[in-house]
Amino acid sequence: MKKGKVLVVGGAGYIGSQCAKELHARGYEPVALDNLCTGHKDLVRWGRLVEGDVLDFHLLNNVFGQNEFHSVMHFAAHAVVSESVEDPAQYYRNNVAGTLSLLEAMVRHGVKNVVFSSTCATYGLPKQVPIPENHPQDPINPYGMTKLTVERMLADFHKAYGLQYMALRYFNAAGADPDGETGEDHDPETHLIPLALAAAMRKDGSVKIFGTDYDTPDGTCIRDYVHTVDLAGAHVACMERLMDGCPSTVYNLGNGEGYSVYEVVEAVRRVTGVNMRVQKAPRRPGDPPRLVAASERARRELSWQPRFPDLDSMVKTAYAWAKGRAGAAV
Repeated sequence: MKKGKVLVVGGAGYIGSQCAKELHARGYEPVALDNLCTGHKDLVRWGRLVEGDVLDFHLLNNVFGQNEFHSVMHFAAHAVVSESVEDPAQYYRNNVAGTLSLLEAMVRHGVKNVVFSSTCATYGLPKQVPIPENHPQDPINPYGMTKLTVERMLADFHKAYGLQYMALRYFNAAGADPDGETGEDHDPETHLIPLALAAAMRKDGSVKIFGTDYDTPDGTCIRDYVHTVDLAGAHVACMERLMDGCPSTVYNLGNGEGYSVYEVVEAVRRVTGVNMRVQKAPRRPGDPPRLVAASERARRELSWQPRFPDLDSMVKTAYAWAKGRAGAAV
């Protein structure tokens, strides 16, 4: 028996498609809304796809008018930090104006629950590590600022219109569906694990490391990685808490421990058996030495326990997906 429809905005993307699979497995009916500018039509496998943009007023009215959604999951966003610095206009248009359009449609059609994909980039340069949810939010790039703006919009819509929300501040999403049905496929790719895997799969490839002189044990940046399957589980748990009447709030999502860039490279070497080369490069502006989540609240209140907490499991699933994707493209 179906438990009702959920609109998955950005449902053809990396995490949105994984969440659609999780929703379907739990008896919900996901409907993906995606403009396919970065998403992939073939990743919409658990429910139908509505191709279009959240900035399209008439499309949103039709989608909400023709479906009885009880909840929305919102993943649609541009998410490349360097690009946001070079072209902030498209980030404010897509991430902020697009979300405003979506929230207004929800209010018009009486849909009260939304789970929002936020980011640790809202914190900026951390004053303490691990970073708790009440850490000051001071983004250092337009991408982080757009996500923080949406969080504040959600709080304002909650007060004014009764919208119920949960915002999930991811740290570094990683891995792929263990069944090989969905995973990461960005162009251009900016994330370390798929870049390192691509280098390994080329045999003679190299992976670039930005900065080797940080105040960390091996001199490279430390980041907190969380598997996309675990992100999906947290999203559904948040949605169900909203449906049960739990109050609006925010959660960090991370494993609570960090891995350095060198440790990630070594994990890729272990999993692939390829000793790919490392190319050292200067630091990138604004890269903090450590970003690690304090995610005890999510574990406690959501009963959230990551299924894939170790780095090798994340790399193994990402490697299997990358090989399958490469084989399909031949």
